[in-house]
Amino acid sequence: MARGVILLAAGGTGGHLFPAEALAHELNERGWSVHLATDDRAERFAGHFPAAAIHPIRSATMGSKNPFALLGAFWKIWRGVRQASAVIARIKPDAVVGFGGYPTLPPLYAATRRKVPTLIHEQNAVMGRANRALAGRVDAIAGGFLPQDTSAAGIKTVMTGNPVRPAVLEAARTAYAASTGEQPFRLLVFGGSQGAQFFSDAVPGAIALLSDAQRKRLVITQQARADDVARVKAAYAALGVAVEVSPFFTDMAARMAAAHLVISRSGASTVSEIAVIGRPALLVPYPYALDHDQAANAAALAAAGGGEVHPQSSLSPQRIAALIGELMDDPDRLTAMAAGAKSAGRPDAARLLADLTEAIASKKTISDFRKGTQA
Repeated sequence: MARGVILLAAGGTGGHLFPAEALAHELNERGWSVHLATDDRAERFAGHFPAAAIHPIRSATMGSKNPFALLGAFWKIWRGVRQASAVIARIKPDAVVGFGGYPTLPPLYAATRRKVPTLIHEQNAVMGRANRALAGRVDAIAGGFLPQDTSAAGIKTVMTGNPVRPAVLEAARTAYAASTGEQPFRLLVFGGSQGAQFFSDAVPGAIALLSDAQRKRLVITQQARADDVARVKAAYAALGVAVEVSPFFTDMAARMAAAHLVISRSGASTVSEIAVIGRPALLVPYPYALDHDQAANAAALAAAGGGEVHPQSSLSPQRIAALIGELMDDPDRLTAMAAGAKSAGRPDAARLLADLTEAIASKKTISDFRKGTQA
């Protein structure tokens, strides 16, 4: 028999669902029954989510300034609150944990109205809009990069780090081994659904500028939008470079572990996984992120020596070629960067977040929880 029920709520993107999945695995191992509330975008990610049930909940973004659009969004969110309230009444969770994104608003708001213990986890160094809207109502805040300070949010924040999936923890067991001489050099390039197009446009041109000897060593894995896959493959084929291109890789953690260098955006989950696995990275923050959270996330890894941060506006194909070429020829530097990344990793984040979830479920205060962890 389960110890109780925990309802997780997450927006339907990998950045929100992956840490929720990691917590779900940890809670399941501790004997909890886990349910997931999310939106219909989660279908491709949620197939392996370890939940007793998945509850689609209506929600909407609040980005428009059009008053009619805002009114429609409020109405959808309110309908989602009523949906979520019915789910909560039926499954009777001991706590509700939100992972950001607008689909978390209805479940968390409904839970606070019903006096169910609540916790939000913020993956980024800058709190997202949905979590900001909920921060004043919830019992506790778990931070991937957020500080514990004297601010209204900081006094109930616990630094847990960002949970990573079991596949990432398994990949982290593979030690970094630099590529030297004429050995193959595995380059991993990815950018998420919004951020990949820049890499599709710029990286093949950069590879064309490398020396013949460097190109012969390269084995590239690159994520690209479905519309861009064919042209990216063709560009690499013309250069005679070994490459795999796909809109989505189900084994991304293993590919990251195999990489000698990662070029990516700097979403919170990406930065956390790079750190736990311990791989050198060139991080290119997505320049159109509403809260510039990716730049702050990247800075945290760079401060540990695990990566370099390069604004997209500074990256011509010539500059990218220079960065890749210099690192390919400097395995000692790559090894040092891998060690720096590893030092910033939080492989115990899922355990810490599960501890906090259980504390909130048992109605412990944040101060009591902090005292317990420091004892």
